[in-house]
Amino acid sequence: MPAVAYLANLFPTPVEPYVIDEIAELRSRGVRVVAGSVRRPKLSDAIAPEIVLRDMSPFVLVRALWLCLRRWKRISDLIWRVVGRGSEAPWQRAKALLHTGLGACYAVLLREHEVDHIHVHHGYFGSWIAMVAARLLEVDFSLTLHGSDMFVRNAYLDVKLRHCGFCLTISEFNRRYLLERYPEVAAGKVLVSRLGVDVPAVGPVKAVEAYTGRLKLLAVGRLQAVKNHIFLIHACAELKKRGLDFECSIAGDGPERRKLAKLIQDFGLADQVRLLGYVPRERMPEVYRYADVVVLTSRSEGIPLVLMEAMARRKIVLAPAITGIPELVVPGKTGFLYQSGSLPDFIERLLFLRLLLQGRFGNYPSHLVSAARQLDRIRHAAQVQVRQNFNRNKNLKSFADAFLSRIVPSTEKLPHANLVLQQI
Repeated sequence: MPAVAYLANLFPTPVEPYVIDEIAELRSRGVRVVAGSVRRPKLSDAIAPEIVLRDMSPFVLVRALWLCLRRWKRISDLIWRVVGRGSEAPWQRAKALLHTGLGACYAVLLREHEVDHIHVHHGYFGSWIAMVAARLLEVDFSLTLHGSDMFVRNAYLDVKLRHCGFCLTISEFNRRYLLERYPEVAAGKVLVSRLGVDVPAVGPVKAVEAYTGRLKLLAVGRLQAVKNHIFLIHACAELKKRGLDFECSIAGDGPERRKLAKLIQDFGLADQVRLLGYVPRERMPEVYRYADVVVLTSRSEGIPLVLMEAMARRKIVLAPAITGIPELVVPGKTGFLYQSGSLPDFIERLLFLRLLLQGRFGNYPSHLVSAARQLDRIRHAAQVQVRQNFNRNKNLKSFADAFLSRIVPSTEKLPHANLVLQQI
């Protein structure tokens, strides 16, 4: 079996459990995986990366410089792309040069591990590091793309896609976007590899608390600008202005916390909106349990795990109709969508859901009323959707099958490999 270097910007981190899962799945297949992290993680358990790039010694830096000089021709086109072509800002070019140096250091650290392939999760700066290291070591590399790394922070993505052996991405929407935006990339190079969550066993599930008359909203996610919790707080201010009885809990921590706390104070929402801070995964089922509606307000996403987790627990979800989210949340069938960035539409959907929870339907369009009268059916369909298409164990097996089929010679037998893949 091959040896694979698997790099993440930060590993391990509780907000990216899929990285830990994918490494564990590959190791269960007999693959020797060298886990790497660009930044030094705050370790709280036994999981630790073998390589941390921020912990390099001066000796490694000297060896990296010598490696670049000896194998200059292998990376000269990348350097030329950074300094002489493209429309990137000067600060982006400077960072790319710095990351080229980190890529050389990564190559030095990997030489003793004798890896056959490098994989990197996310298309951020770690993917440039992995690409440079692969060039210097004369091995192939691949990457996984989610959402913001394609739509927001996508500097040099054209270069990374051109030089990678293959690219995994988490939705059909992402795949279509990449092939349309970068037509020079061969279609067979971009594969869909869905993420997933654990789904409760089939049977009676006590996930829905009786509606008390107070609308209980829940948002889960890091407190950063792209998650747009400011939008949610403005919505809560509007709900309060209309005299609704509600509460909104926001689980997560991050750089926006102070700004959000001030906004809550300015709007006089201290009795309605709570910032829960970071909530450990073992406590999340309890947090989900008491929510009537799980909401998402992000500007950019892949297909968020929070929606999968909520739906697996038979919760009603309300999310923006962006990127790959409609592949998970089918309006009126497995959840509800609103027009991204539209506060009136978001409020209207919440008011509609409140009426449904109260058992009142008003003068809403008949197709919505028909779906609304079947909230239990929607909850059940949401759980079935996750079980069938966003199942953690099932999708991890599919990931490993697809990944190994690309990096292992066809003559080598793949344990647990998908028989269809073997015959292609």
